[in-house]
Amino acid sequence: MNEQVLEQTRAHQSTLSAYISTAKLGIVGLTLVAALTGIYFGNHGILPDWSVIFWTFLTLGLATAGSCMLNNVYDRDIDRVMKRTSKRAMALDVLPVQQVTIVALLLCVGSLSLMAYVVNPLSALVTAVGVVGYVVVYTMMTKRTTPWANQLGGIAGAVPPIVGYAAVTGEIGAAAWILFAIMVVWQQPHALALALKYRKDYARASVPVIPVACGVYATKVRIAIYTAVLVPVATLPYLFGMAGVYYLAASIALSAIFLFTAIRFLLSERDCDMRVFAFSLVYFVLLFSTLVVDAIH
Repeated sequence: MNEQVLEQTRAHQSTLSAYISTAKLGIVGLTLVAALTGIYFGNHGILPDWSVIFWTFLTLGLATAGSCMLNNVYDRDIDRVMKRTSKRAMALDVLPVQQVTIVALLLCVGSLSLMAYVVNPLSALVTAVGVVGYVVVYTMMTKRTTPWANQLGGIAGAVPPIVGYAAVTGEIGAAAWILFAIMVVWQQPHALALALKYRKDYARASVPVIPVACGVYATKVRIAIYTAVLVPVATLPYLFGMAGVYYLAASIALSAIFLFTAIRFLLSERDCDMRVFAFSLVYFVLLFSTLVVDAIH
């Protein structure tokens, strides 16, 4: 009897861990960090009452988790083909498709309804746009049909700062759009650098990302262009009075290093350079950290 109980416990733990893996907690975490930045600037450089942060984080986190689960369900066929994703729970048929779909939909619909009630309707509406953008526009409509899918997915991925801003203001101000713009542009070289590394996987799965559809060199050129565009975009918080000269100096320095890294890769013979991807993460963390520290209240 004890062995049977032990086996059941292990099975429940395995199911729980599989559900957690389909929710992509790493993406959920980055989403909440970006939303916190929006909350901070929406509240004029001061963190609001803990309840606002709690309910925004809870509802946005659940909506993001549900979206990621739906992405895993829909992409399970190509995930099986790609080495990088072949060990995902849905690719291995660890969880029932119908069950995961129902749970994911409940998370999305339930969290959006709760957000509209305890946060505000505008935050829920913006979050819903992000959910539809990621699940429907990116995952279901464009990922398998066009190399522009990442650009569209990047728009959905840049929504969290607007959600956070709207959570404390009930509106969408210039600061929210500036944070959104930085994230939209930043996501492009970040995603393209990763796509280059796994281009054979994508080709095997017939997913027409830029490296597969346009080639390695065209992708390297795009990385350099997007990084160059990021230089002036990253200065917008200073130009619009969100941050001071320390942020301006940091943004110029970080963007210059990022651009140097991208151009060096462009001029090299390498067909993949994960240093571009790695620095894109460092860039994002340092840029937003400096933005918060040097915010003009």
